[in-house]
Amino acid sequence: MPQKVVILGGGVAGLSAAHELLERGFEVEVFEKLKIPGGKARSIPVLEGLGDHGGKNEHVSALRAKLAANALGRKRPWLPGEHGFRFFPNFYRHITDTLRRIPFGSGTVLDNLVNTTQVLVASYDKAGIELPSRFPENAYELASALKSFLWAISPRNGIPYADIEYFAGCVWRIITSCEERRLEEYEKMDWWDFVGAEDRSEAYQKLLAIGITRSLVAAKARVASVKTIGDIFVQLLFGIMTPGIASDRVMNGPTNDVWIQPWLKYLTAMGLTYHFGAEAREIHVADGRIAGATVRVGDRTIRARGDWFIGALPVERMALLLTPAMKALDPSLANLAPLSNSVQWMNGIQFYLTRDVPITHGHIIFIDSPWALTAVSQRQFWTGIDFAEWGDGRTRGVLSVDISQWDTPGFNGKAAIDCTRQEIADETWLQLKRSLNVGGGALLTDEDLHFWFLDPDIVDDPSHPGREADVEPLLVNNANTWRLRPEAATAIPNFVLAADYVRTFTDLATMEGANEAARRAVNAILDRSGSDLPRCAVWNLHEPDALAPFRAYDRARYRAGLAWDGRFAKAAEAVLAMGQDASGLTGGRRWAGPLAAVGPFADALSTPGGPLSYPISARALSMIGLPASVFRGLGDGLPGLGAPAPGVGIVSAAAETAAMALADGPIPDDKNFLKSAGVAATGIGRPRRRIRITQKA
Repeated sequence: MPQKVVILGGGVAGLSAAHELLERGFEVEVFEKLKIPGGKARSIPVLEGLGDHGGKNEHVSALRAKLAANALGRKRPWLPGEHGFRFFPNFYRHITDTLRRIPFGSGTVLDNLVNTTQVLVASYDKAGIELPSRFPENAYELASALKSFLWAISPRNGIPYADIEYFAGCVWRIITSCEERRLEEYEKMDWWDFVGAEDRSEAYQKLLAIGITRSLVAAKARVASVKTIGDIFVQLLFGIMTPGIASDRVMNGPTNDVWIQPWLKYLTAMGLTYHFGAEAREIHVADGRIAGATVRVGDRTIRARGDWFIGALPVERMALLLTPAMKALDPSLANLAPLSNSVQWMNGIQFYLTRDVPITHGHIIFIDSPWALTAVSQRQFWTGIDFAEWGDGRTRGVLSVDISQWDTPGFNGKAAIDCTRQEIADETWLQLKRSLNVGGGALLTDEDLHFWFLDPDIVDDPSHPGREADVEPLLVNNANTWRLRPEAATAIPNFVLAADYVRTFTDLATMEGANEAARRAVNAILDRSGSDLPRCAVWNLHEPDALAPFRAYDRARYRAGLAWDGRFAKAAEAVLAMGQDASGLTGGRRWAGPLAAVGPFADALSTPGGPLSYPISARALSMIGLPASVFRGLGDGLPGLGAPAPGVGIVSAAAETAAMALADGPIPDDKNFLKSAGVAATGIGRPRRRIRITQKA
């Protein structure tokens, strides 16, 4: 008889754990509080004018009542609403591996991911800049990448060259630091101080300090962990530089249609029991183990029993379920209470438009928005949907927006948390128009707006009248909170955790982090049960082998108690400064010196009416390129990116030896040195003179 696993929580983590367990022959029962599956990843049906009913379950109940009549007589009288847009960077490996194993039509759900090509950084009262989201694959993308590079080194972005060089040095520090230093030092540092934002320009603070943190993970630069922000930023950067899959992918339809529902159907066919509207109320302990859980299902209470239990709930809910008996068995679980304070709001609002407004082929970052808006125009990617058959037939476009800063005043003088739902919609729409309607144009007009839908996780706060509350906030990795985060395997023999707050390589509250945590939880069950079944694959973040010698050098320095060696970066900054002086490239507002010759070319590319803005020329340029298979091959085969870089082992060993010398530590003899690098040692045996290198602290 198969062992039974009870999973509390039916979001991405719970479903991912169920998937792995079912494939290995376990009996699985999932209890999900909501009436719709998927947790934060789900989409939700929307009807115009349905109103606010206090939460997702109440919204779904009201929706079902209205749909029962189906006055429109349509097959789909609703429109899709999202918690927020889905985002699948190319460094995601865990969740995409799961998508590859979910059948969909004649293929899999992974086939429903589509590449974006651009990211638009939109500013108030001036034209935004489109940055590439993948390695250029044709002449148009190459020209666009060139335009982005010229913008980055020009005075036009408002960031002085010295600031750009300083930030590049910070990135270099991250990618050449060893994992031990990142975890033990950088995890305890905040991003604001690490990138020196306090003493830099306002444009630097807005784009590179605040913009990166709040737009990507709803974190605040002054408290966000350098390890998390730095690692993810570097992964995205490497993703753009690697030929092949775009660093930014989205789904080709509403999330539940093209992922969650097919997934649940597949798992149910394998034997999964999934309970909707089932809220865990209490976890029971007996004889040092979990004996069961009390679950409220509708108007009745049941006792869930099993051999194994997985907590797949958000940290703020899991912390409330931990009993004194559980904390006595595993004292580290007490850390979930303080960890649950490290949450921020990041919720979605959809604007349904009477005409399609593509804006850009990818995500939009509204860098000047006080509410930290990010967005994507969905219809260009939802190619299989005929919007005339959805809702009342008038919707032609959907603009999905995430709001990540809820405590900063907007144009109306109020923070989002202090606004009514209508005020949130009005203010968000105003900030969108201010960023997109520039240069005398009107990309968005009030006449375009059919209606809007705000995530029902945003509800009236009963304890603070006039304010909003978020029933599903997002965990953010603040500095020095790794110590509070648990491992998937707890000290309770039959209880494991699968959630985005668990310690993972991903180290970010995302679908990827939740999926990796689920794999770790399942592996813990397999280990403790003595099973010989294959373990779930778990991958570390990939970094190019070409940088391995630098990391090896820093690892030796770290273990010797030395700081990161910044001399190379400082030398590079000095060379750049001399180059700027020689070329006349200064921090002024105009092009100068020899580079003045490229000024007109850069201006022409960046002008809203420039050659790249004409559809015909853009289409013609986009047809000039190599086959996609060539780029995929490059991504897999380039040394140091996809393929192993030759000689990395030897160079890394040499770097460690050099660092030992700097630390006045023992230097291995030639034979052992080459052996550690995987090279046969022949004809070596002569003694070497030891050289001691010293440096000032």
